[in-house]
Amino acid sequence: MVIDVRITHEEINVSEVIKEMIKNSSSEGSLVMFLGYVKEFVDGHRVNKLIYEAYEPYSTQILKRIVSEVVDDDITDVRVYHRVGVLSPHEPVIYIFVIAKSRSKAFEKCRELLEKIKHEVPIFKLEVRDDGEYWIVGDGLRIKRDNL
Repeated sequence: MVIDVRITHEEINVSEVIKEMIKNSSSEGSLVMFLGYVKEFVDGHRVNKLIYEAYEPYSTQILKRIVSEVVDDDITDVRVYHRVGVLSPHEPVIYIFVIAKSRSKAFEKCRELLEKIKHEVPIFKLEVRDDGEYWIVGDGLRIKRDNL
């Protein structure tokens, strides 16, 4: 099994990752990918940027733990890359790739990984919009940042 997990400041070359994963597969026939990117508008307000921060060694350790908990014998290759830094609308943030022996298993595990990552990995998000700055906590919950 191949597992590659990273917190990165760089954009990932999706085509290269997919080519490498497919080249290394043998009896599988499905690869599922999820790509999350920065929204341009939230609640009718323009997003100027999202600032992602993480204590990278710890966040990477949590990502690895999540992947090890989710994968099973039907999964042969998993890649999870989460970007940090200052990102603009439409820029990719999170990439999840899963190769499995069946497409249903690949979809299931990709979704499970996404949900666990969103709720368990300590990556902090500050959304800078035309109406202020908001910390994003949980599923879409935004708390306005007080400027001191």
